[in-house]
Amino acid sequence: MPGVYHQLLDATIGHLESLKQRGVRYVDASPESLSRLARPTAQKTTAAPLGQVAPKVISQRPDEPGVYDSPKLSAADKESAMAKLRDEALACTQCGHLVATRTQVVFGVGTVHADLVLVGEAPGLDEDKEGEPFVGAAGQLLTKIIEATGLDRDKVYIANILKCRPDTPGKVYGNRKPRPEEMETCFPWVKRQIEIIQPKVMVALGGTAVEGLLGKMPSGITRLRGNWQEYRGVPVMPTFHPSYLLRNQSWVIKRHVWEDMMQVMERLNMPISEKQRGYFQRR
Repeated sequence: MPGVYHQLLDATIGHLESLKQRGVRYVDASPESLSRLARPTAQKTTAAPLGQVAPKVISQRPDEPGVYDSPKLSAADKESAMAKLRDEALACTQCGHLVATRTQVVFGVGTVHADLVLVGEAPGLDEDKEGEPFVGAAGQLLTKIIEATGLDRDKVYIANILKCRPDTPGKVYGNRKPRPEEMETCFPWVKRQIEIIQPKVMVALGGTAVEGLLGKMPSGITRLRGNWQEYRGVPVMPTFHPSYLLRNQSWVIKRHVWEDMMQVMERLNMPISEKQRGYFQRR
């Protein structure tokens, strides 16, 4: 119980810190809530650790064949198939409102021979300009996370559910969450990317990426993270989006993401040093 209590307390502190960074000065809290935070209360049952409370939810696309049931391509055929798919995606005009505001389609980046595919939600302003996913501040942090596992960015594959930057009428900066109909329209592109690569593991970066891959889920990313899911036979690890880490500097949140990535490393049979196991531990 004490361990769970401290995890909950740390999570609460992290949330309050993020509110403070956004300029929020006051929050409403009842005396009962403050009392519960002041000390752990006795419980008759043992609570599950954070990150293990959500039940395993299998792919919400059960009628589709497994990814590994798709024809396994040779190295050369993978390169050719992805190049052809890229050309087709770059010419896509299915979402007229996105075509009107995008600079270019942001297809994906990395090697088609990757064991690990990381999926985000949609391009931002920087990605729209550069034509590559995750090149802004969140992308730089994602690169550091990837490198901390011992992999190089060019040894994995990175893509988004939505290939065009969501339009923000009347605004030059800022992003918005992709709409369900936009994700569904664009999903065949990432679906085919996954089928060509046939990765051993995928990471879904944030709740929108989880929803785009698996459909509407019964739990949010806070409960889903750290719990293996499955997309058509491929293990999927949900974790927080790097942009959330930029907004919330809590070490607890950073440690959660790192624990998720260590699970990915274990699934890929990658060595994990004692130094790596100690990342973002409170001293």
